[in-house]
Amino acid sequence: MEFKAQNIADFLGGTVEGDANATVSGVAKIEEAKPGTLAFLANPKYNKYIYETQATIVLVNQGFELEAPVKATLIRVPDAYKAFASLLELYQQAKGSKSGIENPSFIDASATVGQDLYLGAFAYIGKNVQIGNHVKIYPQVYVGDNTRIGDDSILYSGVKIYEDTVIGQGVIIHAGAVIGADGFGFAPTEDGTYQKVPQVGNVVLEDHVEIGANTTIDCATMGSTIIRKGTKIDNLVQIAHNVEVGENTVMAALTGIAGSTKIGHNCRFGGHVGVAGHLNIGDQVNLGAMSGVSHNIKSDMTVLLAPAMEIGQAARVTAVYRNLPKLREQVLDLAKQVAQIKKQMEE
Repeated sequence: MEFKAQNIADFLGGTVEGDANATVSGVAKIEEAKPGTLAFLANPKYNKYIYETQATIVLVNQGFELEAPVKATLIRVPDAYKAFASLLELYQQAKGSKSGIENPSFIDASATVGQDLYLGAFAYIGKNVQIGNHVKIYPQVYVGDNTRIGDDSILYSGVKIYEDTVIGQGVIIHAGAVIGADGFGFAPTEDGTYQKVPQVGNVVLEDHVEIGANTTIDCATMGSTIIRKGTKIDNLVQIAHNVEVGENTVMAALTGIAGSTKIGHNCRFGGHVGVAGHLNIGDQVNLGAMSGVSHNIKSDMTVLLAPAMEIGQAARVTAVYRNLPKLREQVLDLAKQVAQIKKQMEE
């Protein structure tokens, strides 16, 4: 499908600067774009590409100031990144989507399904499962007994949902994710072995949560492991039993949250963050990549490093760390001077 610049601008509430009849049939990154594609510019680091891009149309922020002429037709919008995301969603919808129930697949007779279900081949729907309207369940998905799935949710290939899981509306779970596996609960015994502690709780994913590929979220020992609405979790993240993650929190890949930790709203976790168990992380906390958190963190803080510390202190520690080779040389030099002075005094 082709889209004209004016049509795109009307959809986004933007203004055209250039050829309003310019057409595009695809999207691309601004530095790799070819004629007939649409790109966007939101990060100042990429400003130079606006003058050399081959893209036919580029979305830019309203306040962006050109320093030289450009070949592309510009569409000025309040937020180019958000506008591009909206276009990608429209583009994806235009490509069409899966529908119908493929064979072989299995739906237990006690399960209830809503309208417009897509169920891929080799998918399994267990006893007493409730599935809402417009849900898409891709091939080789397992949905355990008593699970509830809200309207407009998507489970991609290979997702495994254990029994009693509650999934809200508009939830997206990417390939290979496992929701509701046993939490890591073992009691040490006198002979040095470990007795498994039964995990009888469940997992609750509220509305508009997104779970990345190969991420695991363990069921609660008792009660629920809860991911609040709007939270976005990247690939290869581990959420342990009885963890609660607040609304609109985002976590990058390789993050691990130990059991019973409570995380507030609107937090942002960089990649490879580790959080110990039974902690409280406040609202609007930023954890830098590879932070190691072993203590409670108050709201509105930014912390870095391992062990994690407030950003100002972390900056001072990093400055010292970078200067360690020089400091070492100075210490060795001082040691030599002290040795020489002691020798002179002994003579």
